[in-house]
Amino acid sequence: MLLQNHVAYFRWCRRCPRVIPPPVSGGAIVSKVMIIGQAPGVREPTLKRPFAHTAGKTLFRWFEEFCDLDEATMRERIYFAAVIRCFPGRAAGGSDRMPAMDEIRNCSGWMEAEFEILRPHLVIPVGRLAIAQFIECEKLDAVIGRSFLVSRGDVNFDLIPLPHPSGVSPWHKISPGRELLMRAMKKVAQHRAIRNLRQSSQRSQ
Repeated sequence: MLLQNHVAYFRWCRRCPRVIPPPVSGGAIVSKVMIIGQAPGVREPTLKRPFAHTAGKTLFRWFEEFCDLDEATMRERIYFAAVIRCFPGRAAGGSDRMPAMDEIRNCSGWMEAEFEILRPHLVIPVGRLAIAQFIECEKLDAVIGRSFLVSRGDVNFDLIPLPHPSGVSPWHKISPGRELLMRAMKKVAQHRAIRNLRQSSQRSQ
């Protein structure tokens, strides 16, 4: 009930005048695994779910290949969050605008509350902006493929960063990014929280 109230409340957030609401949510999924994206794209508010377009298809393909988890299972059993929850709008060049620091600060309270409610065991930040909310990330090569023990308040959890699955970025398609992505996904697949999630999903089928 606490998580349901939280999600219902933040869907009405309108703190940031430059973003395009409504906030996007994956739903009040009680889980020990959190996937944290950067920001919704232009299609997510209409489709009413995170990772709903091209990048999402790539992300879900990684999890199906390495973790034996399909998109439907992930959406039912993993909590999806983001650095900011509204589409930032377009930048001058036509790409999605990078969220401003004040927008990130405005949205950070929602994530803090989610950590207190869910107390996750595994957090998977996707993309440089999401990773940087937890650890230094000057270069993806230095963090992808590794696992970190991180604290947020009094919550301790494992952090396994992933690159952004954008079709625009070739990082995860060429060396060394391709090999580092494989290493990261193997760590995700072997994590106890993912193994438990997979086993509970198989029992319910």
